[in-house]
Amino acid sequence: MRQQQGFTLIELMIVVAIIGILAAVAIPAYQDYTIRARSSEVLVIAGKDKSSISETFLSTSKMPKTATGGGISLNTKQSPYITKIEYNQGSDTRATITYTLNSTLGGSDTKGDTLIFTGVGTVGQGVTWSCTAGTLDPKFRPANCRE
Repeated sequence: MRQQQGFTLIELMIVVAIIGILAAVAIPAYQDYTIRARSSEVLVIAGKDKSSISETFLSTSKMPKTATGGGISLNTKQSPYITKIEYNQGSDTRATITYTLNSTLGGSDTKGDTLIFTGVGTVGQGVTWSCTAGTLDPKFRPANCRE
């Protein structure tokens, strides 16, 4: 009786099929993960902007009227993933910062999407921020910005 050496064609085809199935699941998950990681960079920039607005509110009991008055830089060169930064004072106790994202965040999936941070100030207590608004798909948002 002769001993078998190597793999049969069926065994090799099964291994190739298993690798194909794993790749079909892993690649989209990885792409979503990289987009989420890139959107976290926007969160870092927003963090410094939120701090500036909060400090202004704590010292004056009013939201700043302009971005410059609140210490926010509207320069989009802070991140390669941002095309536009807007600040809007809704009232003395409410303000929003909107970050418009470009396609380098995740291809055409995110081009023109927005991530909006809304701050509501309470005199003597500070500003509470939320980032669940905007058009960026929740699956691409950092965990603390999902509803």
